[in-house]
Amino acid sequence: MRVLVVEDERLLADAIANGLRRQAMAVDVAYDGDQALQRLAVNDYDVVVLDRDLPVVSGDEVCTTVVGSGADTRILMLTAATAVTQRVAGLGLGADDYLTKPFAFAELAARIQALGRRARPAAPPVLERAGIRLDPHRRTVTRIGHPVWLSRKEFAVLAELLRADGGVVSAEQLLEKAWDEHTDPFTGVVRFTIMMVRRGGEVHATPRQDGGLTVRVRLPATPHRSGPARSAS
Repeated sequence: MRVLVVEDERLLADAIANGLRRQAMAVDVAYDGDQALQRLAVNDYDVVVLDRDLPVVSGDEVCTTVVGSGADTRILMLTAATAVTQRVAGLGLGADDYLTKPFAFAELAARIQALGRRARPAAPPVLERAGIRLDPHRRTVTRIGHPVWLSRKEFAVLAELLRADGGVVSAEQLLEKAWDEHTDPFTGVVRFTIMMVRRGGEVHATPRQDGGLTVRVRLPATPHRSGPARSAS
């Protein structure tokens, strides 16, 4: 999942971004509304965590721009304002959800996960295909009931492939959804990560002439590796 955090309080923005990255999300950060609009113009985000009170360009204007673009991006507004009328006004601009400060990070992450499922054709909370079960909330993967060890990036890539439900996913699409803007687009990191995921027997991805990947789930006779699922990179 690709997330943009827009927050002018840098410590808070960085803390949110780091926490979401630990949950296998690809996260970019903007510290004002103008930076946010620049990133939104070139990247396809599933969810934008948007502070309403931003310098340069207001959060309201950023929200209106995103909604007016017709993108599938979902917006979670953050604000210190607690009045019901202000929350209603934010939702009236087109925001999909609203969270007041201070907030519990666990609740923020859960709301982002829920919005991310709505940013594309509806996906179930737990992804399952041919014996593989991936739970984005608990960050666990099992294959035929056996726990599977995956790094954060391997987890993110597998989630995107399972969401495709056996369809074709290009390396560019995976780069867009599982890595942030600091990743070199010409790197071989996507195919390397696919190779690592395939070693576990979770996914079979065949390169296509059009640059895409034909994705199929395969089941080996015995699990390649097992143990408690981890999310360390």
